[in-house]
Amino acid sequence: MTGKMDCYGLTHTGPQQLPNQDQFLIADLEKSMRIHLSSLSLDNHSRLFGNSQAKLLMVADGTGNSETGDLASRLATDSITRYFLNNMPWFLQWDEDSDDDMCDALINAFEQCQKRMETDVQEHPERAGMGASLTLAYIVWPQLYVVHTGHTRCFLYRQSNLHQLTRDHSLAERLVTNGTLEEDEVPEIWQNLLLNSIGGDGDSVLNPDICKMQIQMGDALLLCTDGLTKHVPDSVISEILGQDTMADDTCVRLLSEVEAHEGTENATVVVARFLDIGDQDVTMIDSLDVETGNTQPPPKAKKMKTQPKPIAGKHNG
Repeated sequence: MTGKMDCYGLTHTGPQQLPNQDQFLIADLEKSMRIHLSSLSLDNHSRLFGNSQAKLLMVADGTGNSETGDLASRLATDSITRYFLNNMPWFLQWDEDSDDDMCDALINAFEQCQKRMETDVQEHPERAGMGASLTLAYIVWPQLYVVHTGHTRCFLYRQSNLHQLTRDHSLAERLVTNGTLEEDEVPEIWQNLLLNSIGGDGDSVLNPDICKMQIQMGDALLLCTDGLTKHVPDSVISEILGQDTMADDTCVRLLSEVEAHEGTENATVVVARFLDIGDQDVTMIDSLDVETGNTQPPPKAKKMKTQPKPIAGKHNG
């Protein structure tokens, strides 16, 4: 049995062509070696590459005005990328003994991002108030880590059910969770009042949630900004993820639904599908091992149950 991972991402500015404060990133992490001199029959200064070690998926949504929001999301995405490149021990294969260190390193990536944004605001006071929601998925097959702050989201589609792996760090979410208001009673503006996010004003609270579990063949992951979830019902998202389409077509269909539901803002999606393809020859998709396991609760922050309660099943419309 052969497994493949199919990834794609798209962003859309919305019908009013607003400045795009969303960012996304899909990266393949692999070892490399630059040869300077050798007696072997290798060209000097050539670079050798090893097999893929991990995948990094990320979406960010900037807050602030149109200029600082765009800058904040770009800065957050760039900061995390540089942290993975220079500090993250991603070249190590996953095992249980290194699991706590991996979680600590992922949380530290967000903390370093926070420090960089604070430094930027100190150097440019006119950027005060900028910040970003950020959701990151790090896959070392078969292990999945999701780190999150703000109101960007990560969903898992498994066996015809949609599971939300993150919770919004917004005033709206808190009021609904503690029973103060029903979901349909919360003013929309409160969805944008973030209680936990990356920010550069020095007063921002940063306490990232981390969730870990094991991926199975047939699963699909969706990372998205609130431009999707504000306008497209979970049942429709579940229906689209349940269709037998490649990741690029899935992204197109999701953003088409934003337009169909008259979405008014930026919307960004990243989709990863874990495919059991047997002996088929699939190009432009990275190979994966196929050993699977059960889901596990995270070691810290918000714990995910072994069998998460689905928020939407397969929709037959």
